[in-house]
Amino acid sequence: MEAKLPISAVLIARNEARNLPACLGAVAPWVADITVVVNGCTDGTEEIARGFGAAVVENKWENFREQKNVALGLARSEWVLALDADEVVSPELRAEITAFLQAPGTDIAASSPRLVTFLGRSIRHGDWYPDRGVRLLRRGQGRWVGDHDHCHLEVDGPVRKLHGDLHHGSFPTLASLVNKTMFHADNFVRTRRDRRRPWTLIEAVVRPPWRFFRSYFLRRGFLDGYPGLIVSTTIAYQTFIRYARIYEAERNSSS
Repeated sequence: MEAKLPISAVLIARNEARNLPACLGAVAPWVADITVVVNGCTDGTEEIARGFGAAVVENKWENFREQKNVALGLARSEWVLALDADEVVSPELRAEITAFLQAPGTDIAASSPRLVTFLGRSIRHGDWYPDRGVRLLRRGQGRWVGDHDHCHLEVDGPVRKLHGDLHHGSFPTLASLVNKTMFHADNFVRTRRDRRRPWTLIEAVVRPPWRFFRSYFLRRGFLDGYPGLIVSTTIAYQTFIRYARIYEAERNSSS
């Protein structure tokens, strides 16, 4: 039987039956325990999670940040591996995590790059890569901070950089990429209102083309072929929609 590492894998999920088998299957053989925090699932997510030996906890949804902090607080092992349901730990990253835990040092966390495969191509340039973030940390040494839907783990000490990829299956199709536009636009409006930042014409005009230029040229998205062009163009489109959504919301609130 394979030895378990002193790691709690924690994640949140709502109707993630399509993604969970790959996510949990990649970690179940070598982590000590798994906890999945769910809300309102109707597709068998809970049964799939339990099939991998996970503890399943129902928690009322508030936002991504708070739901992830609930999951983080349920970890029981010395170390925590905080994942999204559409993320898969690669064999290379698993080997680095094992070496990280076996090597003495002062680091209390480790970051890794996230790699998206889109339209059959690994996107290794542009705004999508390396998208580095902390996923492994010592229990009790960090928490999720940031906006409603764009949050990150903030830790209380030094972080080691790992190089193995965390595979991210967020956009399996072009439709899935486009369909999330309004969801993120509405969260963007909420965040701007919380910060009391109103719509401005200069941002609405300048930000979309700038995002395309940065992703496609400065960050060399063109090296990812036609999928790279689609990614950079979609980023510009999503940015345009976000500022248009702010404009609409402000007009509606003033009428």
